[in-house]
Amino acid sequence: MARVCELTGKAVMSGNNVSHANNKTRRRFLPNLCSVTLISDALGQRFRLRVSAHALRSVEHRGGLDAFLAKANEQELSQRARLLKRQIAKKSVEQVETVAA
Repeated sequence: MARVCELTGKAVMSGNNVSHANNKTRRRFLPNLCSVTLISDALGQRFRLRVSAHALRSVEHRGGLDAFLAKANEQELSQRARLLKRQIAKKSVEQVETVAA
């Protein structure tokens, strides 16, 4: 399993450990990934996602998974999250049409 956030695309970065003597050795900066269950209000389902702590805060700030995915950039999302975004958009359009009729 890749160490990549499913919602923001935040992934492993590399850099250097720099000692007091200015010796440089390569190291990896791992994202703070959490396995969480997020609820979609439009679909009425729970989804288990592996997201970074930063993404989890962003989801809460924007008002839930549906609102986050509505504003999210397609390139940053995982395949699973893109499919989820399309399902939510389709369901919300259906709900608007039923209310209008």
